[in-house]
Amino acid sequence: MTTVDDARNTRHRDKLTIAEVCANLGISRRTFHEWRAKNRAPKCITLPNGSLRIRRAEYQRWLAAHEEAA
Repeated sequence: MTTVDDARNTRHRDKLTIAEVCANLGISRRTFHEWRAKNRAPKCITLPNGSLRIRRAEYQRWLAAHEEAA
């Protein structure tokens, strides 16, 4: 049986924070925001409070696209 907490945790794992992405890539937040301004970062979701999230699938697609280009 799936509980409300399970559903909430699944949705949370589906999206990454900017801090998680930066830590994974080994870059600063400033670098991430510079890439975003140049349309070089993975697509972000802006939450109502202004926070940014990145769908895990979008992040993996973005990484794969940059792997092939390297």
